[in-house]
Amino acid sequence: MLIDTIRTQLDSLSKSEKRVALAVLENPALTISENITALAKSAQVSEPTVVRFCRAIGYDGWYEFKMKLAQSLALAPPGANEPALPEDVAIDLVNKICSRSINALLDLRNTLDPEAIQRALDVLARSSKIEIYGQGTSGIVAADAQHKFFRSGVPAVAYSDPHIHSIAAALLEPGDAVVAISQRGSSTALLRSVQLARQRGADIVVLAPSGTPLAELATVMVSIDLSFNTDPYTPLSARLAHLVVIDILAVGLALKRGPEFRNKMQNAQKALQRIDMQFDSFLQNPQKDDDQS
Repeated sequence: MLIDTIRTQLDSLSKSEKRVALAVLENPALTISENITALAKSAQVSEPTVVRFCRAIGYDGWYEFKMKLAQSLALAPPGANEPALPEDVAIDLVNKICSRSINALLDLRNTLDPEAIQRALDVLARSSKIEIYGQGTSGIVAADAQHKFFRSGVPAVAYSDPHIHSIAAALLEPGDAVVAISQRGSSTALLRSVQLARQRGADIVVLAPSGTPLAELATVMVSIDLSFNTDPYTPLSARLAHLVVIDILAVGLALKRGPEFRNKMQNAQKALQRIDMQFDSFLQNPQKDDDQS
């Protein structure tokens, strides 16, 4: 939701812009029903400050922001922002977790910049190799990215250990690309590795919230703005959004590399199928195989 984007960017706003943001977050529905004068009065700022706030989070002005906020609230499924509670039974968990995931993907679809995706694909398609850096939960996403990218015919490797991706970054060359993944965009170790990669001339594709220290180091910035709070289950939705962006990049990369690489991917799948068939045969006749050995 747009309100998640606002929460994510609070620290990057000026003092007066933050007052507008807090007024919106306090009552989003009221913001939609009132005019710019009422919001400015509620936040105790001037009307031009409200406009600056709208532009700071990526909109041309008050009317575009108000329209997007209304759309965001209308699309949010019931229970999307309700936390999981100790007394919840299975049906509650199904509704809350699914609603939260659906909401995250709807928000991603509405806020993801197609031009940024295209620029990222251009960088990845021309790279001689791709290294993916992520730590903690983002390390899991990095491993998934490696699995999907190398099937497109580009050498790809994922590192989640900060010492290892620091060493790897120092060995990069121009023409290489790094995909840096972070749900917060402020990990000191990850920032250091990305800085090293930039010094070596590598392109940097960042998947992280906008307005973060990691975003400032990007050659191409793919903004994924989702809220973080004290709910320990929130990262489930954030990880899902990152995985979907990886899917978009992986499919786009495979398509850009043309039919030759598609054939290679199909050959790889056939090779895996042959291995599975051989293993199935062994399970069906283990004694026969032992006798032959």
